[in-house]
Amino acid sequence: MHLAAGRRRRRSLAATPPNPARSAPEQAPAPAAAAAAGPVTGGDGAAVGARLFVTGISVRYGGVTALSEVTIEAQPGMIVGVIGPNGAGKTTLMDATCGFAPATGEITLGGSRLAGLPPHRRARAGLGRTFQGLDLYDGLTVEENLMAGQYAARPGALPRDELLGWLGLTEHRDRGVGELSQGQRQLVSIARALANGPEVLLLDEPAAGLDPTESGWLAEKLRAVSARGVTIVLVDHDMHFVLGLCDTIHVLDFGRQIAGGPPAEIRADPKVMQAYLGTGQTVKELAS
Repeated sequence: MHLAAGRRRRRSLAATPPNPARSAPEQAPAPAAAAAAGPVTGGDGAAVGARLFVTGISVRYGGVTALSEVTIEAQPGMIVGVIGPNGAGKTTLMDATCGFAPATGEITLGGSRLAGLPPHRRARAGLGRTFQGLDLYDGLTVEENLMAGQYAARPGALPRDELLGWLGLTEHRDRGVGELSQGQRQLVSIARALANGPEVLLLDEPAAGLDPTESGWLAEKLRAVSARGVTIVLVDHDMHFVLGLCDTIHVLDFGRQIAGGPPAEIRADPKVMQAYLGTGQTVKELAS
């Protein structure tokens, strides 16, 4: 079974073409410089997003190191992927960023330090989050789930009507979320997180359980979210989805950061193949 899974990962990595539709992200400034930069503004001076810096984050549980000195930088409107084998520390990184896991290191959003703040304070500062289990209210409608996400909406949060229309959920607003497909449920989870008006959206396995058509549809919606200036940091096992969607990708293995860069570099990095398949070959060599 492990061999078959390895072959699937190998085919996905090798078959995923570069995504020319997304331009290369600008070089992120050093964390110290970015902390003073604050929110990015549009031509009218209105804030359109904030830079996120997760610098030197470590998480330890007793004698076990779940994360060791992980650093991620994301500019407004970027889509940043975090990948790695099972147990690599991906969800732990999300939990540490949101305040659900005790961590050392620095977390800065738009020039404000978040390290040490509880989760609800980080949410008010501009962090949104979805979870692997979705945790939707199955007994409520789509719109009622969004209402729950607006209980502490930040200034500038989209009205429900606009958010439903933006993500293509208007026709489902009065349906119970238990009636929806897995892809639609994933989108409702994302919409509920966006209802609070976050500047950075953290997505944990958004393509889990989706077929290729649904994951492609979800990728289009996420590009629309990033085009509005919302920074997205996502964890996912679907390599085709991640490599085709993200501007930059970070790779974790046993809690350590082993690679980072644009999809083309990650696709050709032998360290990534070593982590996933136990081989030092590049994807190009494996595909030949």
